[in-house]
Amino acid sequence: MNKSDKLIIVIHEIYGVNQHIKTYCNHFAKLGYEVFCPNLLNKEQPFPYDQEETAYQYFTNEIGFLKARDKINIIIKENREKYKKIYLVGFSVGATISWLCSNVNDVDGVIGYYGSRIRNYMNVYPKCPVLLFFPEKEEAFDVDDINPKLIEKNVEVHKFEGKHGFSDRFSMKYNKHSAEAAFQIVVDFLESLDVRHIPIN
Repeated sequence: MNKSDKLIIVIHEIYGVNQHIKTYCNHFAKLGYEVFCPNLLNKEQPFPYDQEETAYQYFTNEIGFLKARDKINIIIKENREKYKKIYLVGFSVGATISWLCSNVNDVDGVIGYYGSRIRNYMNVYPKCPVLLFFPEKEEAFDVDDINPKLIEKNVEVHKFEGKHGFSDRFSMKYNKHSAEAAFQIVVDFLESLDVRHIPIN
């Protein structure tokens, strides 16, 4: 028996299911949601932060965005009849994977933290409400270039002080103020979706 009729699927970064991801899973569980975090890396231990390059290469070579998207879509379909609402919350590569799943009818909402590779998948048109967070600066691209294009797709976009990883309190890039402000927006966004009725066709 499910504790809640609303499921949040948390999608991790290149490092895997580490303490940062587990902390956010706990946050959502405390808010009353059923939470599931699939281990897309199929590794028992997550990569440490000082192995960022190794973790990135592993994700790129062994998993990749499209294969990960397909895995998440299968999980969504397997759970669709059990829950009234299914939301995705992704961090970094997890945010891009969430974005790639936003155009299927089985998802009720998507939240993405600094999904920098979303810029490579601008052909996606979400079929559900989407909330995205970006830091003020990304090393690989100009955040201000992508934001207007996302807003045109009716995506809610927020830019925060800090770097890629600002919500991770176990990281050197943690920005307490930005992390807390972003999470409050997440809570409000989820609450608004919880009460939104699905129209009858």
